[in-house]
Amino acid sequence: MIKHFRVPGSFHLRLEEAGVPVSAVLRRAGLPQDIFGQTRILVTTQELFALWRAIGEVSKDASIGVKLGTESHIARLHPMGIAALSTESFGAAIDHMARYKKLCAPEEILHETSDDEWIIQFRWSLAVDVEPAVLVEHCFAWVLTIARHGTGTRISPLRVELVQPRSHTKALERYFGCPVVCGAFRNALIFGPTDAATPFVTRNVELLEMLAPQFEQELKDRSSDVDTFIELVRGAIQQRLTGHRPVVEDVARDLHMSSRTLQRRLQDSGSSYQRVLDEARRQMARYYLSNSVLELAEAAYLLGYEDANSFARAFRNWEGMPPKHWREASRATATSDDSRPN
Repeated sequence: MIKHFRVPGSFHLRLEEAGVPVSAVLRRAGLPQDIFGQTRILVTTQELFALWRAIGEVSKDASIGVKLGTESHIARLHPMGIAALSTESFGAAIDHMARYKKLCAPEEILHETSDDEWIIQFRWSLAVDVEPAVLVEHCFAWVLTIARHGTGTRISPLRVELVQPRSHTKALERYFGCPVVCGAFRNALIFGPTDAATPFVTRNVELLEMLAPQFEQELKDRSSDVDTFIELVRGAIQQRLTGHRPVVEDVARDLHMSSRTLQRRLQDSGSSYQRVLDEARRQMARYYLSNSVLELAEAAYLLGYEDANSFARAFRNWEGMPPKHWREASRATATSDDSRPN
């Protein structure tokens, strides 16, 4: 299974256009400040959720997810969106997007017809946390953008169902053109059963025949090699996390390659040595705090930090709380789980 999402390099421009300070978002999300300068930007589900959660917290616009998911210029759409517009109908477009979403990211677009309704949902396969509300709205707005461009009409769902409450329900209803029901048991777009057959005025058979093979080839090329290499580097770093900060030259030597080759392969994988080092430290920090009685100063030393304060600052950026509070919460959860009847 593909484990990473690919974030478009131009996404920071969309944020800037929407008045969202990129540096503040990355800082709050705990992501590298230079992430949008990387050749390929790959993030885990947890990092993607952190990014979108930060966007919602930093932005002053409650409807920022909808705004970022709406595109008025077809030329600016992602190639997947352009290919979807080249299909014959709304239903065919969803089928097309579902295929490539599922195969190039740990995310699925699910749709089915039930009780005279056409239900469209998004599912994040590797998610352990609740998906950010702003991300849900972004995905739904993106679907509606494709539908309205493709049909050439102001097509609207019958209703939008949302699990989490919203303070801007009226604004969402104006955008989607239908009732928005909060407190539902699922996040879903509900269309009429005949909407799937609505033809696309943007249908372009020749363009689709050109794009489809490229997508298929990209899916073949995107194997698990990227994830495997990053995991290999992370493991080598963790082997050296014994009281000092491992340098790239030592890790490269352990992997029988030059430091230049190591850094180039990480860059080609959409990562960097510093980013993998941070991921390695974060994993080990969570392990130490959950499964040992180490003092914070001892954990800081083992992770290669100069002192407990430096470790505490890094941990707060990762988890949004001091390591002491995280440890207490983790132990409380474990105690609660152990006390449950089998």
